[in-house]
Amino acid sequence: MTLRNPVLPILLVDDEAAALKSFEFALNSLGWDHVLAIQDSREVLPLLKHREVEMLILDLTMPGVSGTEILECLSLDHPEIPVIVATGLNDVKMAVQCMKMGAADYLLKPVEKGRLEAAVNHVLEMRTLKRQNRLLKERLLMEPGLEHPEAFEAIVTRNPRMCAVFRYLEAVAASREPILITGATGTGKELLARSIHALGEGPFVAVNVAGLDDQMFSDTLFGHRRGAFTDAVQQRDGLVEQAGEGVLFLDEIGDLNPQSQVKLLRLIQEREYYPLGADVPRRSGARVVVATNTDLRRRMEKKEFRRDLYYRLSVHHVHLPPLTERREDIPLLAEAFIRMAAEEMGKPVPTVPPELETLLRTYHFPGNIRELRSMVIDAVGRHRSRVLSLEAFREAMARESGVDIVEADPQEDDGCIYASCRRIPTVREAESMLIKEAMRRAENNQSIAARLLGISRQTLNSKLKKFHSGE
Repeated sequence: MTLRNPVLPILLVDDEAAALKSFEFALNSLGWDHVLAIQDSREVLPLLKHREVEMLILDLTMPGVSGTEILECLSLDHPEIPVIVATGLNDVKMAVQCMKMGAADYLLKPVEKGRLEAAVNHVLEMRTLKRQNRLLKERLLMEPGLEHPEAFEAIVTRNPRMCAVFRYLEAVAASREPILITGATGTGKELLARSIHALGEGPFVAVNVAGLDDQMFSDTLFGHRRGAFTDAVQQRDGLVEQAGEGVLFLDEIGDLNPQSQVKLLRLIQEREYYPLGADVPRRSGARVVVATNTDLRRRMEKKEFRRDLYYRLSVHHVHLPPLTERREDIPLLAEAFIRMAAEEMGKPVPTVPPELETLLRTYHFPGNIRELRSMVIDAVGRHRSRVLSLEAFREAMARESGVDIVEADPQEDDGCIYASCRRIPTVREAESMLIKEAMRRAENNQSIAARLLGISRQTLNSKLKKFHSGE
């Protein structure tokens, strides 16, 4: 059996110097010389606060702090550190107790070299498996089974729903059918369209079709022949021709006018189109990717969007969640935007105060990622000191009212949130509940909680004192 060679040291804890020497010699002879030996058990817990170890080989009967006390503390504060108990106590009850407290093994002194080797190897194998499982989880979260993670590297996320979107897009990458991307404004629909393009070949051509009348739409996408209309002094290829075998991205597809919807349907169904003034159709190999922040089903019900076009466009459909449903991504995105803004402005990257993450997590971000990006750029542009100021963020949030509006059920007594309560709370009780909830969301940061409540920090502090004193 060959002892694995971990990076972190094995920590030996025994009040007998001879026992420490014996264990250290045995481990060295087995090929591992990265060993720490501690004779005073009182030094163990302070050491573990600032230093990582692979495992502990721990005696039980020691002056100062006993081995069982150390084992109990480790089970609470450092459960990730495996412990091998090595003791002269041949006591079944003690062995059971130690195993219940999390010990990985229980060895009796004097410990045979082969027994020590087997115990240490077993612990190291378990540690290796746990590390691999953790790395696998992280990979599944960040790049969950992706064959081409580089296609999505521009999208900063660790959100499981976003990762599921990536997996789906990889799965349908070989298809030439259209892809519909839905999501609120600022969720990154064009960025995702570029990731789809990165999974294939050819050019990426994008156009926002909102507000285009039918002739402008046709001319932009399909081009025209010379003389097709008054100003057509020369032939011009449209965006479909430019896209070739790549991706044609049509943003704000929900606002496409009815006449243009018919022409887009023909392009998708027949894979051909007519440039303005042409009698012979041209073939298209472009993959059509469309995006919208509108509810296309509702537009279909209103006869504003063709049903047949909707079903052709939504062969493959992905929906991007709003930033409020990706809160774990907020600090990652903020950090990325801060670095980007500092680099673009030629400034050193500012130190980010820890309160920023809490502040951002309390905000509802109606503009999603685009709004967060704008906030960060403004804050970095205005900052002058070493530490990034929170003032720019607070001002931006205040402009959007700063407080999430709770949408109550309109069928319940005009939407009153207390309509279903048997007894409505007193004003003092309601105020107390609001303050407690604001403090919870703000992670006990009074400045942020005060902003959520729409009061000053001084007023909040005064109310908290009254509540704590029982007045």
